[in-house]
Formats: sequence, structure tokens, C-alpha cells
Amino acid sequence: MNALHESNLSRFNRIHQGKVRDIYDLDAQHLLIVTTDRVSAFDVVMPTPIPSKGELLSRMTRFWMNKTRHIIPNQLTNIQPSDVLNADELAVVGDRVMIVRKFKPLPVEAIVRGYLVGSGWKDYQQTGQVCGHPLPAGLKQAQKLPQAIFTPSTKAAVGDHDENISRAQLVAIMGEDKTAQVEQLALSIYQFAADYALERGIIIADTKFEFGEDENGVIHLIDEVLTPDSSRFWPANQYVVGTNPPSFDKQYIRDYLETLDWAKKAPGPTLPAEVVQNTLTKYQEAERLLTA
Repeated sequence: MNALHESNLSRFNRIHQGKVRDIYDLDAQHLLIVTTDRVSAFDVVMPTPIPSKGELLSRMTRFWMNKTRHIIPNQLTNIQPSDVLNADELAVVGDRVMIVRKFKPLPVEAIVRGYLVGSGWKDYQQTGQVCGHPLPAGLKQAQKLPQAIFTPSTKAAVGDHDENISRAQLVAIMGEDKTAQVEQLALSIYQFAADYALERGIIIADTKFEFGEDENGVIHLIDEVLTPDSSRFWPANQYVVGTNPPSFDKQYIRDYLETLDWAKKAPGPTLPAEVVQNTLTKYQEAERLLTA
């Protein structure tokens, strides 16, 4: 399989290159987003792409955006990639492209945690809290929280680390009304998706959402939604409280990187073929279970 580490649609003005996505300015109302096969871990883009990952992430994002329209409007349009790209360009980017409406991004990553794991587990062990949310004593690793919690973070530039912030800090950035809207929307989307996924054998332990607003201040769902890149997916039939379950996401890559003598700074190490293939297999299984 061919991998796309970076797109080069020279007919269009590329206005941003994120860890995974290349974003082009299409016209006054629209953006063209290419979800590449790049993969990041610990906020570092790896030199080794995961072939066809971008296509999978685009399909899953479209699936979830259509699935959650009853909760929140989103950036999708009816414009097809073939309406704006020529045959040669389409042959390179494949199904990695979305033509979306142009919104003003809100300056927050809206993280929702339903289970005690990852940095949340480390925080809890030290403070009894997760990102300022007090929790009952005696909880174990990977335990389901009494209720899902909203833990926002800043949106870092490529190469920098996202930083967890308190709700009060977010209010200082964008006001109480907008913060309350984002919190309620993020929790609602997460709960709907978690219930849906559990029926299909997947636990969504945590995830992050991004939002944008239109010229009237209406908040929309943007970027990627409930993919293995942005979420922690666990197989429900292998879930055991007290241990970190296996996952259908890039935690597998993080676990591999933790075995290396690496400072978690760019440049990232080359990923072995086995790690690349196993990661892709996990992503494909998540897509099959959730969207089939």
C-alpha cells in the first residue's frame, strides 16, 4: 500500500499543516482538508507513516459527523473531492480528502474522559483529582468514572505539547457561555458515542473534540471525530479494572516508544514494519466494529 506522508496540491494555497492534516484554502466559504498517513505520539510526528490511515480517519470522521447531527451541526458539505480535484490529484490523495465549511476554530481541545487511565490516572494517583475534578478515593486504573468529565486543554502548535487547563482558565479565554456550550456538547457527543460503541464491543475510554463557530456564533463540530487517533478505544471483552487494557488506537505506538531510549522530542524514531502493520490492523478493526 502507498503511504501519503505529505500532500502537495500545488494549485491550492496550503494555509496550515498540522500533525496529521494538511489544510488548503479553497474559497471564501470552504477549506480542503487532506488527512495524511502521518502519525504522532507524545506530540511528535513520526517519520514513518501508516499506509491508508488517512483514508480510514476520513471515513470514520464522516461517519460520526453524520451520526451526531441530531446533537450538533458540523463542517461537512455536499461538495465531493472530484468536484475540485483533477484525476491526477485524486490518484495521489485517494479518500483522504474532505471539503468542509470554513469556521472560526475555538481555542480549545475538548477532552472527555469516561475512564481513569493515561495522564488522568497519573494525576489521580498524585492528587486524588483529574484535571481539577475531585474523584472518590480508592479508584483503580482503567475504572469507569462515576460520570464522564470535561477536561479541556490548549491547542499546541506542531512540536509543542498540549497543556491541560482548568475550566476556570477556559472561561477566562472564551467566556462562561461559550465554555458551558462546549462542555455540554462534548459530554453529550461522548455519551451518545460511548453507548453506541459499547453495543458493538468497544469501550471509548476518552476522546477529544474540536469546535468552530460560524458568523452567527453557532458552534459546529470540526476536525476529526472519534477516530483511533483522537480516542482511546478498548475491546469490551478484554476489559479488566486494574489493568491498562489493549487498545484499537495509537496507544500501541506509545507503548512501543516507551521501550526506547528516546527523549520524546523531534525527530521521532523510525517505526518498524511490524509496529506499522499492527497499528493499521488495530485501526481497521475499530473501523469495522464501529461503522460496519
